[in-house]
Amino acid sequence: MNYVLKGIMAFGGLLLISLISFGATAAPFGNPDDIAFGQKLWRSMAQNRLVGANTFRPMPYETAPPHGNIVETMDGRIEIDQRNAVVIVKKNFGKRGETTLEQVANNPDKYMTSITVMFKRESGYDPENKNWFWAKYLPSGILMKNPKGMALAGRVAKGSDKACIACHAAAPGDDYVYIHDRYAQ
Repeated sequence: MNYVLKGIMAFGGLLLISLISFGATAAPFGNPDDIAFGQKLWRSMAQNRLVGANTFRPMPYETAPPHGNIVETMDGRIEIDQRNAVVIVKKNFGKRGETTLEQVANNPDKYMTSITVMFKRESGYDPENKNWFWAKYLPSGILMKNPKGMALAGRVAKGSDKACIACHAAAPGDDYVYIHDRYAQ
């Protein structure tokens, strides 16, 4: 065996040991635990009439991107795994310039494109981002995926300068919530 090949093998071994010793970090979202929690979250929201066939219908309003042309927003508390916590549900409708408030008010199911959710997890879940769990669903309750095929559940796009966490970090009140400051600490 030549010296170059021995050097490459030694470096590979050191890299493997380093990853094992320090723990290779998993993706911050879309892993099996996030998907399972996202499914529990959907069931609890449906039981509390925040999504699904028997959902409450708040007044829709126009908004800026990225949530769609028109949204309905609800927040409150729900229980998951014997833990009661805050949930914010945003139903997203239509395409900008193509959908009107009247259309959404008269036939919301026809124009709904997605449902985005923030759920306050336990202390220590993601302290840098106020312990919010993020999820994006199709209206049917199936978790949506990003272009790389990762389920949009968990610490969605953590560390990125785009998407859920990056946008909501700029919300007034230092609580990641735009609609009010009730959850500011």
